[in-house]
Amino acid sequence: MEVLDLHKVYSNGVYALRGLSFVVKKGEIYGLIGPNGSGKTTTLRIIAGLVKPTKGLIRIAGFDIVKKPEITKQYIGYLPEEADVYYRLTGLEHIEFYAKLYGLDSEAVEYGVKLSGLGDRLYDEAGTYSKGMKRRLLLAITLMRKPMLAILDEPTSGLDVQASLKVRDIIKQFVRESSSSVVISSHNMLEIEYLANRIGLIYKGKLVFEGAPADVLKKTNSSNLEEAFVKIIESSGVENGFDHESTYT
Repeated sequence: MEVLDLHKVYSNGVYALRGLSFVVKKGEIYGLIGPNGSGKTTTLRIIAGLVKPTKGLIRIAGFDIVKKPEITKQYIGYLPEEADVYYRLTGLEHIEFYAKLYGLDSEAVEYGVKLSGLGDRLYDEAGTYSKGMKRRLLLAITLMRKPMLAILDEPTSGLDVQASLKVRDIIKQFVRESSSSVVISSHNMLEIEYLANRIGLIYKGKLVFEGAPADVLKKTNSSNLEEAFVKIIESSGVENGFDHESTYT
């Protein structure tokens, strides 16, 4: 995937993105990080085809997502932070329902079951699941068709340590078995450090730092990614949040 000079200005004058560019390689987990209001979720929604950019280009497998949405959406799996389950359906019924929706075969259903790791609990109604179990089910549904690009927005938000580890293991397993790419956004720097091959730090709609986690630590002389994150943001010399401007350039 290529993101080139991406801009997004909302109708109320809020600037979400200001010339964002980055590339995600095949089989790579790319961590998109930044403070609240930096443009992470807007970027993911644009890539997923839910929001149109004001300016710029995104290519997936060489296809422009704005000009060829019917093609590029076939390559994408998207899990938003606010996704939820149908409480009266069992876990297995969820997987089978979405498999039919996507036109997938029984092999994909079996893969979804495997990824979820829910075992016999798949036969229970999803309304009885813990938050971690729901997230694992939703992640399995997103990944079971082996999308070329998986877009995961805060996949472990609100989960405890044990549940978060299981979700991370699912993501690692998926990439290992499919050679697909993943773009993941998270406020959990430990998670990003564990999962990502490379990270891109967005600040006020721009990419201000990019590299492998180890390189980021070395360049910022930091002992962990949280420390590096703070140093990079503080060195930017601007405040958090969006800008309001009268004209767009």
